[in-house]
Amino acid sequence: MKFSVTVGAVGLGRDPRGLAELARAVEYSGWDALFLEDYLVYQGDASQPTYDPWICLAAMATATSRITIGTTVTPLPRRHPWKVAAEAVALDHLSGGRFILGAGIGDPGDPFLPAQPPKVLAEMLDEGLELIDQLWSGQPVTFAGKHYQLDDVQLTARPLRKIPIWIGGDLLVPAVRRRILRWDGSCAYKGRTDASQQITPDDVRGLLAERGQTAGFDVKVSGGDPAAFAAAGATWWGRWIPPLDAEETLLIVRSGPPTL
Repeated sequence: MKFSVTVGAVGLGRDPRGLAELARAVEYSGWDALFLEDYLVYQGDASQPTYDPWICLAAMATATSRITIGTTVTPLPRRHPWKVAAEAVALDHLSGGRFILGAGIGDPGDPFLPAQPPKVLAEMLDEGLELIDQLWSGQPVTFAGKHYQLDDVQLTARPLRKIPIWIGGDLLVPAVRRRILRWDGSCAYKGRTDASQQITPDDVRGLLAERGQTAGFDVKVSGGDPAAFAAAGATWWGRWIPPLDAEETLLIVRSGPPTL
């Protein structure tokens, strides 16, 4: 099992320079990854300064040499998928192949999310992911979707390796579960509004049983007993750190990951 830290690019000390320093501390303290939440306005407190997470990821990539970096998760319907595809390739090269793209439909409270029903956002997410995957091939792409269309467009810069796509969202939603099984991993939650419905080791076992072929497939969880999740087949355990001042955040990071 690998261990990660997740933060938002929000608050004092979490600008690109501050997150580069945090990434160095994460790497030095024995963690395996630093993931960023992807939003432009922090809904917990809109007065907090919030920084573009993709610029911050670039700073984190240049400040480290070992840890994985990525988003958990990017609300893909808020972005042009071809722009995300190109940015992901650039980050993959900048990090030496250490980037993971987490994706979901987005939070209903996001003021920049298209004003569409969840079903439409899910359609946009699925089309966007398929389009990104095709663009990463480096071959000309013609795409005639409901929400996105391209006519013989080619991004010639290719990733150093297949960039993993992890799917976020509520594991209790059947469409989210199907999407997870289609791609490279899960960073989903379960029943966010009900603390009694947190993901359990049995949920992990069930998801892996549905997936069948699990080589190269990741399941990231948070909370609970890391050892029990590892025994169930989860490959990542994450620690979320809310917006705190830089010293408090560093104190948590420097305590290091759990031991199994």
